[in-house]
Amino acid sequence: MDNKNQKKLLNILILNKLYFPLLTLIIFVSYGCVKYGPNHIKSERNSYNQAIQKTNNEQLILNLVRLKYRDNPLFMEVSNLASQFTIQNKIGLRANLQAEAKGIFIPESDTYIEERPTISYSPLHGDSFVKGVLTAVPLKTVVLLFHSGWSIERVFKICLQRLNNLKNAPSASGPTPKIAPNTDQFFKAVRFLRAIQIKGGLNLIYRVNNGVDELVISFLDRYKDTEPAIKFARAINAPVGERSYVFSAPSSNPEQNMDIVTRSLLGIMFYLSHGVEIPSKDILEGKVTITKKVNGENFDWKEITGDLLVVKHGLKVPEDSEVAIFYRNYWFYINDSDLKSKSTFSLLSQVYSLQAGDN
Repeated sequence: MDNKNQKKLLNILILNKLYFPLLTLIIFVSYGCVKYGPNHIKSERNSYNQAIQKTNNEQLILNLVRLKYRDNPLFMEVSNLASQFTIQNKIGLRANLQAEAKGIFIPESDTYIEERPTISYSPLHGDSFVKGVLTAVPLKTVVLLFHSGWSIERVFKICLQRLNNLKNAPSASGPTPKIAPNTDQFFKAVRFLRAIQIKGGLNLIYRVNNGVDELVISFLDRYKDTEPAIKFARAINAPVGERSYVFSAPSSNPEQNMDIVTRSLLGIMFYLSHGVEIPSKDILEGKVTITKKVNGENFDWKEITGDLLVVKHGLKVPEDSEVAIFYRNYWFYINDSDLKSKSTFSLLSQVYSLQAGDN
């Protein structure tokens, strides 16, 4: 074989050694991108989902603590979240110059995903703040929460300031009052409703009558003469044995309907902020308002919020918490085993989403 043919054969052998490894490498990298891409996106989506939920919860509890200390709350919404993923492939060859090496070139590759997230935040202010935070919760929302499976007792305690003649601590819808409110009769009335709801004999209806929003508390026929229904009717100074009772905003239809007054989202948060337990050091230093009974004794807000929400505090990071934030040199948190507080906090989150999230 002459020199020309020898060189040609050598080139073919070299190309074959180079071509097949490169072809194998390209197929492997392409397959890896197809498999790796979706799995990566799935993982990152779950991470963002959990991060947003966690920070939303932290923002809510932070603002509850701020309100207890009479600090200004701030509501920040994630208005936009965009994340761009770029798959980068690096392919190369490494020469093997060792004696008696079987391959002249060894293929090398590196595949990674580069993420470029863009997150936009927008504070609630101006019209959005008034509409979402300061406007009273609509009766339609109260009914929606009831039909979502929430206890009418929990919904009414949180969302209502007054039900006809029964007051539910309207002074607690703002900064901590100096004089203790009286909620005994209101709490008894909503417990009667809850007893009927548990048995499946209660319904809430929202309707618009001649331009007036109305909330209707309705009993099934076999429950309208039961003891809880009779006691509820007497509590609101209404006729006993009626199948339904109609409520609307004060002065909207005074001759036919009874009054109902709802809280704003900020009022709800003020109300629940009284469930925040304050360190004794801050109490002694006068950093929070001390509520007094008529006889001058200190009032324990657990009498009102104890069955709704308890936010504890500590100097160390809580080991067993549903949500926790660090503020004013203390950790404030909801215990993960406190199911009542977790339920109320979840309900607050839903009210927040309904009020502030749609602006």
